[in-house]
Amino acid sequence: MSDAKEKLLDAALSHVPFDGWSDETFNAAIRDTGLAPGLARGLCPRGAVDLAIAYHKRGDRQMVERLAQTDLSALRFRDRIATAVRFRLEAVEDREIVRRGMTLFALPQYGPDGARLLWETADLIWRALGDGSDDINWYTKRATLSGVYSATVLYWLGDDSEDHAATWDFLDRRIGDVMKFEQFKANMRANPGLMRLLKGPLDVLGRIRAPKPHDDMPGSWRQ
Repeated sequence: MSDAKEKLLDAALSHVPFDGWSDETFNAAIRDTGLAPGLARGLCPRGAVDLAIAYHKRGDRQMVERLAQTDLSALRFRDRIATAVRFRLEAVEDREIVRRGMTLFALPQYGPDGARLLWETADLIWRALGDGSDDINWYTKRATLSGVYSATVLYWLGDDSEDHAATWDFLDRRIGDVMKFEQFKANMRANPGLMRLLKGPLDVLGRIRAPKPHDDMPGSWRQ
């Protein structure tokens, strides 16, 4: 992100709790920074929407940087995931800014942006934790974590417990549910009769591959 856009975002954050990610906030940020309106619009063609996206991505970067500086080797994998989600939420200075963002991305015209940001956060967590999957599991891991993360954010927004202890308990339960599902899948794979029955669908799914870097397509199909 350019320095000018960083300044614009910083200026906007003091207005978001009151005016949301709106034109009022964007124009106030322009006034506060003294940037030329044309330059500000060049940096953010959609105004405050682009700033909301930049804010989310800033939090993602802070999470990744903190994970890189933290020794997670002694933790169970489920606890590494929980730590990553916790770091992501702790990157937020004011919950009202996130609440306003969720209101924005709930609008139909911005829904795809919100879904993309959620997916990118899940992807960054898996990559930071060393995920090397390149098949259908690449998609299922990110889809599952997206669900866990979004549910945890909603719970966290209404959590008034000390140090958000209730949120971390909620997160642990959600991850526990995911681990039960993973165990269920492992039990299925250990059942020869069931695997023979599902051979056709599994062969089809086995051709799906994770997207390659800088690939324009969301995935690939092995011939």
